[in-house]
Amino acid sequence: MLKEFKEFATRGNIMDLAVGVVIGGAFQAIINSLVSDIIMPIVSIITGKVDFSDMVFTVGDVSIKYGNFITAIVNFLIIAFSIFLAITYLNKLNKKMEAISLGKVEKFSKKLKKSKKKEDIVTEPTVKICPFCFSEINYKSTRCAHCTSELEEVNRTIVDNI
Repeated sequence: MLKEFKEFATRGNIMDLAVGVVIGGAFQAIINSLVSDIIMPIVSIITGKVDFSDMVFTVGDVSIKYGNFITAIVNFLIIAFSIFLAITYLNKLNKKMEAISLGKVEKFSKKLKKSKKKEDIVTEPTVKICPFCFSEINYKSTRCAHCTSELEEVNRTIVDNI
């Protein structure tokens, strides 16, 4: 069971997730400070020196701190918007990288197609048929490997008749 947990914990996706959680926690601390130390005081100035952390609704002995809840909502909105911007930027970057790599592949394939036109490629046959035993032999052979007939005279005769 310990071995299975070790394999699970050391997988690439789990490590990426762990790094993301740690960075997310640090990012949350930065956003909390931004909201509580900069944004909410500015909102307090605009709304007439209202301190959101002091906003409490009391029912009997229970106090409901809705000011902290408003602060948490502002924190969430800023974090969500920041993540949205980061993901949007990364998606655009990935699309550009895909387009660049796809463009390179297309450019290479166009070059390949241009260099492989039928007029440009001169293909020389690699085999021929022996006229005596009808076996397949190398095109440059002067004697058949199967029946040992000389093929040079036959080739000259065929060329002379054409």
